[in-house]
Amino acid sequence: MKNVLHINTVGDYLNLRKQEVLHPLVGIVDFENVNKEGYENKDYDAFHYNCYAVFLKDAKGCKMQYGGKPYDYDEGTLVFMAPGQTIELSGFDPNYVPKGYAILFHPDLLIGTELGKKLHSYSFFSYSSNEALHLSAKERKVILSLLEKIQFELEQNLDKHSKKLIVANIELFLDYCTRFYDRQFITREIENIGSLERFDVLLSQYFSSDKPQKHGTPTVGYFADRLHLSPNYFGDLVKKETGKSAQEYIQNKLIEVAKERVFDPSKSLSEIAYELGFKYPQHFTRLFKQRVGHSPSEFRNLN
Repeated sequence: MKNVLHINTVGDYLNLRKQEVLHPLVGIVDFENVNKEGYENKDYDAFHYNCYAVFLKDAKGCKMQYGGKPYDYDEGTLVFMAPGQTIELSGFDPNYVPKGYAILFHPDLLIGTELGKKLHSYSFFSYSSNEALHLSAKERKVILSLLEKIQFELEQNLDKHSKKLIVANIELFLDYCTRFYDRQFITREIENIGSLERFDVLLSQYFSSDKPQKHGTPTVGYFADRLHLSPNYFGDLVKKETGKSAQEYIQNKLIEVAKERVFDPSKSLSEIAYELGFKYPQHFTRLFKQRVGHSPSEFRNLN
């Protein structure tokens, strides 16, 4: 990337699109109101965001790169950006006309609010390649109605109710997005099951190789990377399909393997701990006892 434009404030993006700044910490762009001059990106290869941004794309012709991979970003999709993330832009159709909406809000807007405390729970802000939210026609209407309510507040004179109502509608917007993502996980159930099956194979292969000694106990990020998913999306997928967190799923497999190996009298418990990727045997003993109810040595003697 040669030229990266840093979007440090909501105003930075609105000024780029030649839109009026109605509030310093939150803004909405309707691309129907953006003329060609306001959508000229020739000087930039990418945007780096230091505020939250959500884009509803209603037109084809723009390809995006996120984390070096094509983003699943096409007609009728929502894309989420968090502070510190960068989007690369490429592959514009010469006749491309932007259509859709963008809402941006600065973290400072959420200081002292309940939304500020729970924002980390919206894991889709860290989703990446092929993980955008695809909206149905009904879902799109809900999203647009909430953007309309926020825009209504932005166009009023600021008063003591403004921040509360704006933040409340952003929170409702994000809560609906959570529901719609849950629906997307269900509609992609076959695809998700395939990913879980590959996860199980990779997990078994990890413990049957020398990877634990080289890289330590397996991490969620390791398997997410091999399945070409972001860690958060992968974690949510596992949770929704199994009811367990990805970390818990990995630890359950580790304990299954550990139980089998503890039966081998030719190996010390320290050797088994190192084989499973533990740097310190006492960490293995502690986890084993938490999960099994007995220490490895007690379990070996019991059986």
